[in-house]
Amino acid sequence: MTTSMSADAVDAAVGVAVAQFAPTADTAANLVVIADLVARARARGAEVVLFPEYASYFVDPFDDTLAAHAEPVGGPFTEALRALAAAHDLLIVAGLLESASEGRVRNAVIAVDASGVRATSRKLHLYDAFGQRESDWIAPGEIGDPETFVHRGIRFALMTCYDLRFPEVARTLADAGADVVLTAAEWVRGPLKEHHWRTLLHARAIENTLYVAGADHPPPLGVGSSIVVDPQGVEIAGVGTATDVAVAFVDRSSVERVRRVNPALSLRRFRVVATEQLPD
Repeated sequence: MTTSMSADAVDAAVGVAVAQFAPTADTAANLVVIADLVARARARGAEVVLFPEYASYFVDPFDDTLAAHAEPVGGPFTEALRALAAAHDLLIVAGLLESASEGRVRNAVIAVDASGVRATSRKLHLYDAFGQRESDWIAPGEIGDPETFVHRGIRFALMTCYDLRFPEVARTLADAGADVVLTAAEWVRGPLKEHHWRTLLHARAIENTLYVAGADHPPPLGVGSSIVVDPQGVEIAGVGTATDVAVAFVDRSSVERVRRVNPALSLRRFRVVATEQLPD
């Protein structure tokens, strides 16, 4: 385990943890669980810990309390994560219910270390599917250049839940130089949903020849099965249905080696181009 988190220091591998838990409508209680899982992940060698979507606040079904419990990036929840990151000398990535000005809130994922926020991603595709209407409560993120962060020579990018179903999202992250895509999710249970979750995580890794990590809520609301997949599509760490962490070790040389053997990204004949913002 390293004791320094300098982004300029390069080592063979970085421990990445997927931390699976069920956020509630009590932010303080969520932070207690997050603190426990951060300590557990660090003890197992993690330097980057990925938590699920809506880690700051979650209620099912959605209601008017969302706006009351939304926070800005850099607010109290972010500061609590920063303090935890400083105490354990690691990076924390977690879902944040972010305040917005248009009457809805935003579904954000933030990456935080001891210095503060390193990257922010806002969910692009809202979960208006399988009988759900996330857009009634959540405003979509704006299309723009992905925010990434580098830790010990490895570039990390962020993605959220339903965006996993749109292969062009992960492709734009690969084009931004990502070696690892961190996916925060609340993947709702239902017929074949666990199969979809696992298949899509593997597919995004295989087609982009990079690591993909996914952290979900456990049952009964989520499918659980938080996993890390390597650039060849091999699952290298995972949690079943418990509240727990699993740690995988990722390295830039593995991405480079797979891309030498399977140069799919360099051989492709199509590029991803953003479309106009679709109406809500």
